[in-house]
Order: sequence, then C-alpha cells, then structure tokens
Amino acid sequence: MTQRTVEHGNFSIERRFDAPASLVFQALTDVEMKRRWFAEGDGWVTESYALDAREGGHEEGTFRYQDGPPIRNETTYLDVVDDRRLVLSYCMFIDGKRISASLATIELSPEASGTRLIYTEQAAFLDGADTLKTRKEGCEQLFDTLGSELTRLAA
Repeated sequence: MTQRTVEHGNFSIERRFDAPASLVFQALTDVEMKRRWFAEGDGWVTESYALDAREGGHEEGTFRYQDGPPIRNETTYLDVVDDRRLVLSYCMFIDGKRISASLATIELSPEASGTRLIYTEQAAFLDGADTLKTRKEGCEQLFDTLGSELTRLAA
C-alpha cells in the first residue's frame, strides 16, 4: 500500500504594480487577460482554460509543459470584492492525481501611483507530490508574468 501523507504550509507574496487596482483586478478576472499571463507561456501547451471569476464561479485549466503529463487546476471563487479582494480555493492535479488543495487570498490596495498586491496561500500538499518551496516559486513566477502583462497593457 502506498503511504499517504499531507504536509501543510503557507506563504505570502507581495508585489507592487504601476497600474490602477481596477486594471490589476481586470487582469485577474477577465478570461482573455488572465489566460495570457496565467495559462500561456514558452514551452506550455494549454489544452483547456475557462474562467468565471464571480462568487461561486469556477476557473479550470489543463496544461502541459512541453511533452510532460497534464497539469490541471480546479478553482472555486469564494469571495469577490471588485478592485479589492479575491478569495478562492483550488486543487492541483498532475496526470489525474490530486497533489494539493489550497485556500488563497489576493488583496489589492491602491497606492499613490499604482497598486500593492498581497497573495496569501494556505496549502495541503498531498503524498509528497508537491512542496511549499516549489509552489511559492511557481506563484512568484506567475506574479512576475502578471507584472509584465500590466506593463505591456500600459505601453
């Protein structure tokens, strides 16, 4: 029998963007905008992606890195406050196997010339298939990509 384990972890990431909170929120909740920075990228194949970022709405996507196994994200939006906050729960799967379950909060705070984003995630990593370190690094890369998308939109 395979040993079943769970490792709990949490982390926060903070970013500052030279864009108004309304644009940052749009980039987080508009299906076409989010697909560009979240689901697409060099070496990635997007097999499916859908987003309905409203309370009770869902986000789902299946991706592959090069010829690797399918990676699936299944998200439910629990709380949505326009231009200020998103609270969501999500599970990640690799090749059909659930590797984690998380609760995440994105807070947006308008500042004089932009927006401060604080992302906080509480996660349960299942059966050694993912770790806190790799999840945080992946999220940091995604928020860097979001920053590039916001810079592109402002140009």
